[in-house]
Amino acid sequence: MLQAPDRSTEGSRTPGANIGQKEDFEAARRKALALGAKKVYIEDISREFVEKFIWPAVQANALYEDRYLLGTALARPCIARGLVGIAQQEGAQHIAHGATGKGNDQVRFELSCYALCPKIKVVAPWRLPEFYQRFPGRPELMDYAKKHGIPVPVTPQTPWSMDENLMHISYEAGILENPKNQAPPGLYTKTCDPANSPDTPDVLEIQFERGVPVRVTNTGDGATRWSALELFVYLNDIAAKHGVGRIDIVENRFIGMKSRGIYETPAGTILYHAHLDIEAFTMDREVRKIKQGLSLKFSELVYNGFWHSPECEFLRECIGRSQEPVVGTVRLSVFKGHVYILGRESPRSLYNEELVSMNVQGDYEPADATGFININSLRLKEYHRLQSKVTEKQDE
Repeated sequence: MLQAPDRSTEGSRTPGANIGQKEDFEAARRKALALGAKKVYIEDISREFVEKFIWPAVQANALYEDRYLLGTALARPCIARGLVGIAQQEGAQHIAHGATGKGNDQVRFELSCYALCPKIKVVAPWRLPEFYQRFPGRPELMDYAKKHGIPVPVTPQTPWSMDENLMHISYEAGILENPKNQAPPGLYTKTCDPANSPDTPDVLEIQFERGVPVRVTNTGDGATRWSALELFVYLNDIAAKHGVGRIDIVENRFIGMKSRGIYETPAGTILYHAHLDIEAFTMDREVRKIKQGLSLKFSELVYNGFWHSPECEFLRECIGRSQEPVVGTVRLSVFKGHVYILGRESPRSLYNEELVSMNVQGDYEPADATGFININSLRLKEYHRLQSKVTEKQDE
């Protein structure tokens, strides 16, 4: 049997995914071996995570329910791909994970595993009656861990669940399950409190090619990053310093219940605003309307665990095609918890300064607007004319 991190039994192979989280991986290796794992794999998949999962989400302007940038949802299919790869290498017939029976992650992990390796069997302890009847919740698990000397990150001082990767960190459960409870001051670990952030902004220039960031330059100190992973880590550092990327939301889980989650997504927040701006500057209006609909569906599919579905593959191809003209540089300021767009330029710009100028007529005949308005007002006139007749009849 192959098991996901933190769930190991005697004779198992335990893979650990280094997906950019701050974690002592050697301590995790020792813990797994001490708990009976036969072999431990710790794979660094951070670069793959950025290039193959985060970048398509940036191109899509992916946002679930208008606010969530999908940090966990994007990480799960990436982890599952590595998990399946090791299972095939070891000839394992089973994969196990520690996701609960109430959450989204059980769906994300298993749909990805079944898509990538249809013959694999998944074991989910939290859905086995003999497990959840003995351990109905986290307190019982914490008591068991304490009794058997198993170190766990959840403590009475931090009674919530955390999940971190390079893109974000999430907090849920425990005292956060009551939506009216404000997040305690010590909860946030990835970003600075905006109230205590620097009084001087960082001004960045982010260059895009086909909707993907390829270069970031800090105009203050000249610092420049090119490679995908280094660029993303640098933006994480800048955003964290200024308290950018915090949200506190109630969202709809795929399985049908609402949940409260708190997220920190530093670099992802900067890139969302930057890409949104350069895309509006370079993409045709009607193409962008269609692409926005595709992005909405893409975000829903990713959240629900369908990254490896044919429909999601199709959407990624379509969205990728739409990004061909999304080329240029966005200048922005990162300051006190916010991202402010300052300017942009692109060789593929559809902005015609002379055409839009109020100072020169350009290649435009203002009188033509009269007919344009008359034609568009026809529908409105007819609608309200008929509505007036209905109202008159009702008043008789």
